[in-house]
Amino acid sequence: MSELSIRPFAWRDVPGITAIYRHYVENSVATFDLEAPGETFMAEKFGHMVELGHPAVVAERDGRLLGYAYASIYRPRPAYRFTCEDTVYCAPDAQGQGIGTALVSHVIELSREFGFKQMIGVITGESTGSIRLHEKLGFRVVGTYDQVGYKFDRWLDIVHMQKAL
Repeated sequence: MSELSIRPFAWRDVPGITAIYRHYVENSVATFDLEAPGETFMAEKFGHMVELGHPAVVAERDGRLLGYAYASIYRPRPAYRFTCEDTVYCAPDAQGQGIGTALVSHVIELSREFGFKQMIGVITGESTGSIRLHEKLGFRVVGTYDQVGYKFDRWLDIVHMQKAL
């Protein structure tokens, strides 16, 4: 097995990113999307981040996309321009291998370089692996919103985590 490579997002990554995200939409509460977006939507989303210069990276090994992460606008109002929200997803068979940690670590560094000062993680309360990942990277829990999402016939909490960059 070759070494893991983390590199900037490229347009050829859209199908793999879309497939990974589809898995989480359809099989988990990691996202509150109820229907998986298609490649056109994901291309527009990543294209917007590229236009803004926001960090968007992928992890691959032997040419296979294993995960992706990005940091982008936390809220659209100008006063929030120094605060970003991070996102990370790994292929289901790539979990527990340190790939998510490597991706978010890279995004943190790129976010600092970009000029972001604060990073927010908005995580479903049941996503304990993601919460642990963020804690390991220095995020702290700053609040919980109880029962704000409804998916798979149950109410879900959101945990907000924050890291100064």
